[in-house]
Amino acid sequence: MSAAHIPEFPVRSASVVLAQTNIDTDQIIPARFLSTTERKGLGRFAFNDWRWREDGSANPDFAFNQAHNAGRAVLLAGRNFGCGSSREHAPWALRDLGLQVVVSSEIADIFRNNALKNGVLPVVLPEAVVQDLMTRPDDILTFDIVARELRTPDGTVHAFPLDAFARTCLLEGVDEMGFLLARDADIRHYEDTHHAR
Repeated sequence: MSAAHIPEFPVRSASVVLAQTNIDTDQIIPARFLSTTERKGLGRFAFNDWRWREDGSANPDFAFNQAHNAGRAVLLAGRNFGCGSSREHAPWALRDLGLQVVVSSEIADIFRNNALKNGVLPVVLPEAVVQDLMTRPDDILTFDIVARELRTPDGTVHAFPLDAFARTCLLEGVDEMGFLLARDADIRHYEDTHHAR
């Protein structure tokens, strides 16, 4: 995870709502944009076929083109978000778009794993809770990954699952490789001590 993509936690933000179910990774980032290995700039192509008209102009009806949603870091999405192919470009595009959290009642496993590796927190909550949050997108939500809690302005707290290793990586702004590299000295010390026996 590059320095530019290190998320800051806790996240405090209003939300963008995409209530559609089964938003797949090809809708998040169409296959024709997968030739790059650069993360920077992919946000321009996030939800490309919904955001832009054939003539290249912005679709004013799409949530991410609406002025009141500018700068929001939380996406409230319909059930089964991130299904489809396993492209890592999907969380890259969302992160470059400015999103730090995706909330849904169901998030595809491969997308979830890729998101965690790339600084996007996937939060799974009951469908009724997600639907309720969607009715109040202007609420400032707080996502505390240390406590594994979402807090709403009225004081309601929703716990969400997040394993300890993923939480550590998010807090340190690293993926698995970055986690290991940061502990290189400890690993070398262990290896030297182990082989010395």
